[in-house]
Amino acid sequence: MSTVTTTKPHAPATAPRGSSQGPVGEGRIGLRANLRHIGALVRRNVLQIKQDPESMFDVLFMPIIFTLLFVFVFGGAISGKGNQADYVNYVVPGLMAMMGMNIAMAVGTGVNDDFKKGVMDRFRSMPIARSSVLLAKIVVEIGRMMVAIGILLTVGFILGLSIKTSVLDLFLAIGLSAIFGASLMWIFILLGLTMKTAQAVQGMAMLVLMPLQFGSSIFAPPSTMPGWLQSFTDYNPLSNLADAARGLINGGPVAHSVWMTLGWSVAITAITMPLAIRKFRQKT
Repeated sequence: MSTVTTTKPHAPATAPRGSSQGPVGEGRIGLRANLRHIGALVRRNVLQIKQDPESMFDVLFMPIIFTLLFVFVFGGAISGKGNQADYVNYVVPGLMAMMGMNIAMAVGTGVNDDFKKGVMDRFRSMPIARSSVLLAKIVVEIGRMMVAIGILLTVGFILGLSIKTSVLDLFLAIGLSAIFGASLMWIFILLGLTMKTAQAVQGMAMLVLMPLQFGSSIFAPPSTMPGWLQSFTDYNPLSNLADAARGLINGGPVAHSVWMTLGWSVAITAITMPLAIRKFRQKT
């Protein structure tokens, strides 16, 4: 008599609880690792600039050209012939605001170009926080902005710029410009991720830049403008930054302009940063 034995089929192997089948998520990356990733990406971007020094031409020459152009073309008309030195103390703090906006535009075109080359796809395939890729770009561009502002102030000092407050106030003006410039970069990163080509990003950026720059207190006192434009200038964030930097360098009330600039910076970042990171994750 034979005995038939049956074996119970093995249950299919299941992954341990908590394991992930997909790529490592951004939420599992700790702060220390995230900072390390940002540092590595910053180094990569700096090395890229070193290999392509022409990418620094806008930072090196834009402050010189703009300062000389506006001081010697508009200075006499606004401050009176022969009084360009007075206009230097007016326009240079305003140009600090302008530097941040123009450099922010380059971030958008750079992000768009990186996607065209497939660089961003390679980054997104790595187990790194998606935000670290964009934050690294912000850090490098802030560094470029500091170089531009340094050159701007050097040219300003040569033309007669004087600090009527203190060196600390000057550094506060520079820091305020960096904070606001960083918030603007998120706008242009979002544009770079949304628009199809770098040319489209540049075109859209110019539509934003021109009214904000020339409809502000950067180049001329708003009191010389028509009433409707003065109203726009009062709410223009570039006017607030220019007035804050001007007050910190030349003296005068700055509290309202500083708080308005910080408020604009926080609001812009809070709205556009999450949208940019989300768009970066979803972009194909």
